[in-house]
Amino acid sequence: METFWLQVDVLWPAMLAGLLVVATHVPLGQEVLRRGIIFLDLAIAQIAGLGLIAASTFGMDEHLPVIGQIVAIGTAIAASLLLYRLRKRDPKEQEALIGVAFVLAATGSILLLASDPHGGERLRDLLVGQILWTNTAQLLWTGVVYVCVLSVWFRLQSQQGGWLFYPLFAVAITLSTQLVGVYLVFATLIIPALAVRRLQGRHVLVWAYVTGLAAYLVGLIVSAWRDWPSGATIAWCLALMGMACYGLSLLSRRSEREAPSMAEADAGTR
Repeated sequence: METFWLQVDVLWPAMLAGLLVVATHVPLGQEVLRRGIIFLDLAIAQIAGLGLIAASTFGMDEHLPVIGQIVAIGTAIAASLLLYRLRKRDPKEQEALIGVAFVLAATGSILLLASDPHGGERLRDLLVGQILWTNTAQLLWTGVVYVCVLSVWFRLQSQQGGWLFYPLFAVAITLSTQLVGVYLVFATLIIPALAVRRLQGRHVLVWAYVTGLAAYLVGLIVSAWRDWPSGATIAWCLALMGMACYGLSLLSRRSEREAPSMAEADAGTR
């Protein structure tokens, strides 16, 4: 019993972190799919990580940790606006350039950490995340910023045009990368959005949120039960939940198509 409550005490901040990430990434992920810029989040997350590593390597956050956050967010916003300028290029060329940005940011991080004895561990944390080690102060700060991001996005997206998405996306990705890592950021953005792509109506966003939150809850429970890495377990749960939701959406659309046909058949027999 004591072990159970100890696990609960560790898991609830992680679940809250997952709730915050899902809350922002589900609508942003749907916009990513709509725009066809699938790998933008990977590039922005890696660039934000490069900013954090650079700030730490050059001692910019030695006396004031918030400097590292400012550098990371500023780097991500600058990169996102630069990538926004590529939007008029051929889609294949645009995706290729986004991939190049990702590779340069990833290898830049490796170069900066080459002489760091803990460099491998820091790179792993950047990719896989440390969701089990989130603290209250980090969650409060992230939650406030996420509320601002969502408020601006839902209120001004129609008035400000396409450019607004990129800086807001960069801010959200920068913070979520530090909470859950690059892999989970990508999975949380893309999988729920893919899972509900066949659905229509007002409940599409709700189903995407349910898919993401259920995956985080089940993933954290399974990882605690089996003593598996939390980030990897949640990513697999997102994939499984996403496939289940997608399958249900196909069944729902099929039943909707069959219903009118059955009604017409009944009317004909009469």
